[in-house]
Amino acid sequence: MFVFALQVSAQDNSMLVEHYEAYYKQMKSQGDVQGIINAITHLNIVSPNKARLDTLAVLYMNNGKHMQALNTIGIEKKADDTDMAVQVKATCLQAINQPKLALVQYEELFTRQRNVMVAYELADLKIQTDDLVGASVKITYGIANSKADEMRTFYETQQPYQVPLKAAFLYLKGLVKFKENNELNIDAAIALLDEALVVAPNFNLAKISKDALLARKAPVTKD
Repeated sequence: MFVFALQVSAQDNSMLVEHYEAYYKQMKSQGDVQGIINAITHLNIVSPNKARLDTLAVLYMNNGKHMQALNTIGIEKKADDTDMAVQVKATCLQAINQPKLALVQYEELFTRQRNVMVAYELADLKIQTDDLVGASVKITYGIANSKADEMRTFYETQQPYQVPLKAAFLYLKGLVKFKENNELNIDAAIALLDEALVVAPNFNLAKISKDALLARKAPVTKD
């Protein structure tokens, strides 16, 4: 009876897997993201699978559901995490304003995938956490290794825009220079922002930062 019960259970489980795999394919063909999420969630219940968990986390992340993505795969650094899982953790932790936790994941990602895109995120996060030396190291790497066709998207305007990654690194270098000494380094920071604007004249964020520094530098006049 015990063996028979196990066989029945296995058959039922197999039928459920078959059902939800078919459901997943149907939702995918319809472009129904929530349906795809539901299908993968059910598949992970009846037949746990790490690759599907990663896929589910990516779906949540791509749809702006950062907490759900992190709840799916956790926030801890794990040696056996796939590159995809590390990327999801890094991106989502950054999105929910957890720079120190995001740094851990981006550092791991940079160890696995040494590239300028990851270096930019690391530099940005290190500036936020006042690790100016660490930020400078990544900025130097980024400026030296950025290619002309590598772009960074910015979202502070109503219409997102892109600038060459080298310009983005020069912008960060200007921020670092200013934060090192916000009284003595204003001119040096402005010069770096000007360099960024030469590379990318449409770089709105660099222009805003430059204008703010110029306003800070301007003498206060009395009525």
